[in-house]
Amino acid sequence: MTESTENLRDEPYEPEVLRSDLVYRGSVWDVRSDRVRYGEGEIVRQYVDHTGAVAIVALDDEGRVLLIQQYRHPIRHRDWELPAGLLDVEGEEPLAAARRELAEEADLVAAHWEPLVSSWTTPGGNDEIIHLFLATGVASAGAPHDREDEEADIRVEWVPLTEAVSAVLTGRMRNGILAIGVLAAAQRLRDRS
Repeated sequence: MTESTENLRDEPYEPEVLRSDLVYRGSVWDVRSDRVRYGEGEIVRQYVDHTGAVAIVALDDEGRVLLIQQYRHPIRHRDWELPAGLLDVEGEEPLAAARRELAEEADLVAAHWEPLVSSWTTPGGNDEIIHLFLATGVASAGAPHDREDEEADIRVEWVPLTEAVSAVLTGRMRNGILAIGVLAAAQRLRDRS
């Protein structure tokens, strides 16, 4: 390899979409089937058409990260996650959605926000991009937010960031967004010291 790794990056590529059909309209996201001209032929791909999402790595003054645990039906687990939510409010910017989700899921506000990293969650099966933010200067939002369904019994824990990193690396916590967030936050803090 002769190129610097700094030049390695995802590259946009937009083959001609010959046909795009809505296969299923869901309450949260849809499923589409696209016929695409690719190379010398055509391919058909089905995927989840997603609104996008945000997640928050909230750190307190003691270096602890806020984790939430809630039931996720597809995996039949109550997994540990970061506070997160959909970009489902028309015209809402990702940072505004992150602020809203931190208040809705954890009853918290933060004084300082910065973009951390963005990631496609499962690019072979959906078009979801999630924007992760680092939130510091965390305080109570005041009155608790009303929650229902899986959010009604969210468990909240403040965990030392180093312990969260260890839980990810040893496979005790397997949520991909949690992994990306705590590893990116740990690296960001190392870069600053």
